[in-house]
Amino acid sequence: MEKKVTSNIVTGLIISLILIVLDLVAGFANFKFATWYRWVPSLILVAALIWACINYGRQNDHNVTFGGVFAFGFKTTAVVASILVVYTLLSIFLIFPETKDLALEMARKQMEEKGNLSQDQIDKGIEITKSLFVPFAIGGAAFGTAIVGAISSLIGAAAAKKNPQSPFETQP
Repeated sequence: MEKKVTSNIVTGLIISLILIVLDLVAGFANFKFATWYRWVPSLILVAALIWACINYGRQNDHNVTFGGVFAFGFKTTAVVASILVVYTLLSIFLIFPETKDLALEMARKQMEEKGNLSQDQIDKGIEITKSLFVPFAIGGAAFGTAIVGAISSLIGAAAAKKNPQSPFETQP
């Protein structure tokens, strides 16, 4: 009986679901903007993608190449990025509509703490950020996930055990 290999779509759905649940917990528990939480989703994404690449190699009995494992990891990343872009839009407009106001308030506070900007400059910066908040959020979800995913896929492809067999050697 042939082994069943988990597709990159299913793997991407599982990773996305984990990240979405984590974001929902962080949002409802009010620690989404805590400094310690900033890197947690990225670390989980890195760990999950490396595990997915290694698991892909294992499911294929290690008869994989570096390029094949990397392709699997990056395709999984594309699925995760697509789902997270949709979730980001839902989160901003439906689930946590106060996110935009909280982020702008934090940005204002950080600008004021630096002390090198006038109140007029801070107000202009906040207005620009306010008008571009959604494109920045979508871009951050898409490109941030893609960059972290590409690096993670490279690491996962390097870490996966590979024992590729030449198709010419296995012929009867």
